[in-house]
Amino acid sequence: MTEALVLRAAERRDAAELAVLVDIASHGFATWLWYGAVKRGETDTTMEQGRSRMRMDDEPGAWRDATVAEWDGEIAGVSIGYDLDENVRDMVAPHPVIKPLLDLQVQMIGSRFIDSLGVYRHHRGKGIGRALLAHEIDKANGRQVSLITESHNEPALALYAANGFAEKARLPAVPLFEDSKRHEWVLLARNMT
Repeated sequence: MTEALVLRAAERRDAAELAVLVDIASHGFATWLWYGAVKRGETDTTMEQGRSRMRMDDEPGAWRDATVAEWDGEIAGVSIGYDLDENVRDMVAPHPVIKPLLDLQVQMIGSRFIDSLGVYRHHRGKGIGRALLAHEIDKANGRQVSLITESHNEPALALYAANGFAEKARLPAVPLFEDSKRHEWVLLARNMT
């Protein structure tokens, strides 16, 4: 049997898998953010909050903006992308760790922004990440594509460089914990030709 890759629009019922893949893409940053809802007593677990977040109908970065990659019928990865519009200027960071990300996004208003791109570890090396990235580039319809990644994420930086992305700016990341690995957020963009 030949294994096959299929890309499809996410459905609302995919929300739990989307939450897991967004957390993988963010190296745990998403669950750190979602933990605030646990502390406030709004939810029992971070994954429950992530699922709720991914189920939102009108929120950028939720299920409507997601593309799911299936490998031989199993969800293997996700990309989440949307257009960065002027509304990003009015966003107030709910926590200091978010501020550098918003400051970088403001520089790319008008671009197609790739919020998340994640693949389960056991499905890596099959071209799934490249396929999702190409899909997001196609969805830009000739406009600039942008994204933000960590300065120490070498595999992601290599993938993006190989696909025409170049660094536009970087800002120091606010550490999540006292012993967090220090890094910078790197803004990358790909001009359409």
